[in-house]
Formats: sequence, C-alpha cells, structure tokens
Amino acid sequence: MAHVDAWDGIQRHGLLSTTALLDLFEVNGEKRHAIESCRRPENVIIEHAVHGRAIIRDNKPMDDQGLRRALQGITPKEWYELLNRRIFFWLSEQRLTTLLSAKAYRGAHHCVLTVSTRSLAERHSDSLWLCPINSGTTKPMPHPRGRDAFQRIHQYPFEHWRKKRGSPHKAIVELAVDYAVPDIVQLVDRVAIHDTSGFVREVWRR
Repeated sequence: MAHVDAWDGIQRHGLLSTTALLDLFEVNGEKRHAIESCRRPENVIIEHAVHGRAIIRDNKPMDDQGLRRALQGITPKEWYELLNRRIFFWLSEQRLTTLLSAKAYRGAHHCVLTVSTRSLAERHSDSLWLCPINSGTTKPMPHPRGRDAFQRIHQYPFEHWRKKRGSPHKAIVELAVDYAVPDIVQLVDRVAIHDTSGFVREVWRR
C-alpha cells in the first residue's frame, strides 16, 4: 500500500524504503533526522532537481510513549530507523483492508501493489524478513518487540505462531525487505487504486 501517486516513481526507481528514498533525493541533516529517526505525524514531501517530487508516508500509528512501553533492548529512535530501512508487505488481503479502513487513512485513495510472493522470496531471500506482529503500530496495544521480532525465513518460528494463533494464515503478519526492491516491476501482478470501500480503478496489470 503506497501513496496514490507513487506508481510512476516506483516504475522509475524501484520500490524504495524511506532510507533509500532519502539517499536518492540526497536529504541530509536535521530534515533527514526528522523523517528517518522520529515519528512522522503527517506525510512529508521531498523534492530533488533531477528526480522530482516524492511523498513519504506518515507513521502516525506509532508513538514514542507506546514504543517505550513495548520496546526491548532498542530505543524509539533506533526502532524508527530500523523500520525506515525496510519495505513492508502485507501477507493477507484482510490486513490490507483493515489498514485502508483505519481512521487515519479513511476517505483517501491509495496505490495497492499485488506482488508475487514466491518470486519476491526467490529473488530477495538474502534481504527478506518475517515478523509476527504489525511492527508499525502501537495502537490499540503496544505489543512487546525488539530487533528479534524480525527473523529470516529459515529462522522464523512458524510452528510456534501457527499453534499459538490456531491458523497457518495468522502465523506471519509482515514480510519485509531491506532497503529496496529495484526489480519490483518484474514482480508485480497488478497495480490498482483503492479506497476504504475497496477497488476504485486499475492502473497497471502484467
């Protein structure tokens, strides 16, 4: 789920994490710190003489107070930076629908990429992580988390979470990839605009 205007930039540069986007747009200093190391209550617009304009989405579902209660062995600043270095994918349409319906995003249009999970995992296995929680929210409850919330595929305790949650479909919540997916266009099956009600229009299809 990306900003409604993101697809053109994704086609040009690949799917970039916040950190990768800041590197590409040469954003540094205090402005970079405010974007990469802190909570973003609203979307942030960045501009570059060559690359044009990009919008970095908010991370308002998190807050420092909730993170201080939840984090183990890591500070809120380090957590924000850890998440900003990764790209996140939902593994179920239900999770996507929940986010689209969240109060913070209700009423807006969003660009939704449907990706071949198998192809993504085969091409980017060395930079891929799995997580059993929604790592980007502390609401309504700040579930405990630390660096070990993210595990490589071969390390992930799938059976533990399958048994605990009673379903293999609930054993993994997020799939994350380090830094960037430069070949994302080769992995995407469909790009569409969605709102709270669901599908609005198709933008691209393989």
